[in-house]
Amino acid sequence: MFAAGTGPSQGALIKSLSFVKKVKMGKRMEKALKEKAAASSTSQDAADDESKTPEPYSCTGMFEQDFTELCRRSGLQQGEIPPVVIRPKRPPTPPPPDPKAQTQVSAEDGEEEQKEPEEPKPTTYTTKDKFQYFKPTVQVEMENEDKPATVTEIYIRGWKVDDTMMGVLKQCLPTIEKLHTLYFWNTGLTEKTIAELASFLPQCSNLKNLTLDGNPVLEENFALLIGDDSLLANVSFRNNHITDKGAEMIGKALSTAKSCNKNLISLNLSYNKITDIGATHIANGLRMNRVVLSLSLASNQISDTGAKKLGEVLSRFPLTHEETVERRKLIREKGSPDRKSPSPPSRGRAESKDRPGSKGSGTVLDKTDKKRDKSSKKKDGKKSDKDKDDSPTKSKAMQDAKKEKEEDKTVKGGAKKDDKWKKVSVVAEMQGTKTAKGKKTVGGKDKKGALLPESETPDVVEAINPLMDSVENIDGQLWIPGNRALINLNLSRNQISEGGFKALLLGVQYQMTLNSLQPNPALKGLMRISLNKNAISPSNDAVSKLQELMTTRDPFYKPPSQSPDGDSQSHGGQ
Repeated sequence: MFAAGTGPSQGALIKSLSFVKKVKMGKRMEKALKEKAAASSTSQDAADDESKTPEPYSCTGMFEQDFTELCRRSGLQQGEIPPVVIRPKRPPTPPPPDPKAQTQVSAEDGEEEQKEPEEPKPTTYTTKDKFQYFKPTVQVEMENEDKPATVTEIYIRGWKVDDTMMGVLKQCLPTIEKLHTLYFWNTGLTEKTIAELASFLPQCSNLKNLTLDGNPVLEENFALLIGDDSLLANVSFRNNHITDKGAEMIGKALSTAKSCNKNLISLNLSYNKITDIGATHIANGLRMNRVVLSLSLASNQISDTGAKKLGEVLSRFPLTHEETVERRKLIREKGSPDRKSPSPPSRGRAESKDRPGSKGSGTVLDKTDKKRDKSSKKKDGKKSDKDKDDSPTKSKAMQDAKKEKEEDKTVKGGAKKDDKWKKVSVVAEMQGTKTAKGKKTVGGKDKKGALLPESETPDVVEAINPLMDSVENIDGQLWIPGNRALINLNLSRNQISEGGFKALLLGVQYQMTLNSLQPNPALKGLMRISLNKNAISPSNDAVSKLQELMTTRDPFYKPPSQSPDGDSQSHGGQ
């Protein structure tokens, strides 16, 4: 009975367990199907997101914000983005101690030592944990550290700027309005990144200073950075392994017969591998350039041949065939407006235009005689038809001439207005100032201190092209004066010997002679030249003469004072 009674209960239990198992399996299947559907929908959304083009980022001019966001969008992880930090500065010199603040020694304690104030902790350096110091950073300087949009200088040192990072800089740098200095030191630049840098630097309207030191590039395409459209004023290419190949491209970027860099003032090419061939290319670039004021070729491989070429450019040189052709074009273009002048042509000139080419000169005489006879028959005071036609033009020309004469009188010293402005514009450019619109002179005031009228000042004044300078014909060649705009030349630590020194000495002597005969306030000539540590003894006669000559040309030179008796005295005193 027991066995028979337990049989049905076990069967029901087995059936119930199988039913529960089926229910659980159904729930699992349903859950798996839901998860699969959710995963498929998520992957579909992700695929849709990838297919959509992300919205381009619009830079705000705040360098740190723009730089970080553009790096993130370019695929860099948070730890790979170089932080933007304020450039560390040397602390100011502390003021001298105030003697009144020192403790007074009492009479009772006559030998008691004075208490000294506690010395503050040094602030000339900061410490960082482990290798934090060597991690890449972008150092900046600001006009106001509380305003992120006032970045003026950017320094990148010691880490590689690749294509991705240069693309980030291409987007954010042109939007920084106050940026005027950009510094790359040992950043591993390549031909591609330099070309990319040159493509967007002209968009930085206020950028004037560029330093690319310690960036050797096999292609040596540094000349792209100082092309005709460059706005840079001070450029440094030190220690870039520049050879004669790169020097040739740089020389052509400075000037050719048809083009010239009009903004570059200072160029530093020291610590490179430039030989006499490269120095010749640089000298050729200075032939038609009257903007560069300072040039450094220190620590190169230049000998007498390169120094002689530089001395020739400083004194005078003959024009090449290409330069002569370009000079003729400029003269023709300058003369073409004169042919369209409003002044009336002479009567004989006007009649000759109507004369057929086959007529002889006797026909003209007959016509003039007939006109003279007809005019003599008319009453006194009555004008001929020809005179009536010319009278309005003549009166207008006389008025214009009178007006120009009155304008010329307003210029100080009786000089012509155009010539005066050419000189003022060049002087202002040399001194780094701008002539304000509406002012006739650099100061903008006359002797009484009143502002001059606005109509006296032209909007834009350009300097004279060197090809339009006075020429001298010697043995069938046209010679022009050399470059007198360059005021500083550094040729230290080269291989120049006595021949090169003599050539430079002749160049300086020629400039001094030309300044005395044709003084020009904007073209003073070479004022400082550095030639130490070359292949010549300091006691050489050429070295002594050149040093003596350049001492008086130094703008900071102060001659010894003269006593009432005429004897020179030292400033030091006894």
